[in-house]
Amino acid sequence: MMDITSLQNPKIKYIVKLREDKRLRRQDGLMLVEGRDELTLALSTGLKPHTLLTAPELATVSIDIPNAEITTVTRAVFEKISYRDNPDGWLGLFPIPQNTLDDLKLSENPFVIVAESVEKPGNLGAILRTADAAGVDAVIVCDGRVDVWNPNTVRASRGTVFTVPTVEADSQMTLDWLRLRKMRVLAATPSAEVLHTSVDLNQPIALAVGTEDEGLTDFWMQNADIRVKIPMLGKVNSLNVSIATALITYEAVRQRGGK
Repeated sequence: MMDITSLQNPKIKYIVKLREDKRLRRQDGLMLVEGRDELTLALSTGLKPHTLLTAPELATVSIDIPNAEITTVTRAVFEKISYRDNPDGWLGLFPIPQNTLDDLKLSENPFVIVAESVEKPGNLGAILRTADAAGVDAVIVCDGRVDVWNPNTVRASRGTVFTVPTVEADSQMTLDWLRLRKMRVLAATPSAEVLHTSVDLNQPIALAVGTEDEGLTDFWMQNADIRVKIPMLGKVNSLNVSIATALITYEAVRQRGGK
């Protein structure tokens, strides 16, 4: 017997509103995480679900969650709360992590990504996936235009928003934090004269990237220790921000011997 079969159930209406409303997510401190892989990553980092729902008609693979209370719903109900084209029948409500800059723990030779005013969930999600794959210490979202805990950001990150220490902070606070830790700020900009492969990335680095249309603001450009560019041999003068971030980040991985 299903726990929830009605599309008009108050819990279902709340989840739909939570999916769409950033202010409600912030007010209630809750976010949606859909998909078995994403849920598994969230759980692996110690996050405890507020609510877990599954649609047996869609869920072909189970998730082992000890002591968790799971609500079952019909396929129609799940498709109403889902934000995916091909849902796998798993969705959870989790508390939004309340991490701050002071919570970040850096390695001996840290590499941090500073994403300023990134506008699209897909781009931020892709940056987080790169950060996870490259072993980046943290991603700091400055003056963000996109909600880090938007369900589409979580989906685009494939759940790496949970595996990569991710915090939101304003630019001045972030710069002060970086300076205190003696990290060089590397600004990625097409207007630079130095190639990203020509600088020493085997030292504490904070890579700052900005919006696709406008790039970094004057604040980061003026406070950068060095500006770098990626070779552009075609007719356009810039790359997608997530691709540019990946190229520079993996140049650091190469210089550091894959560590």
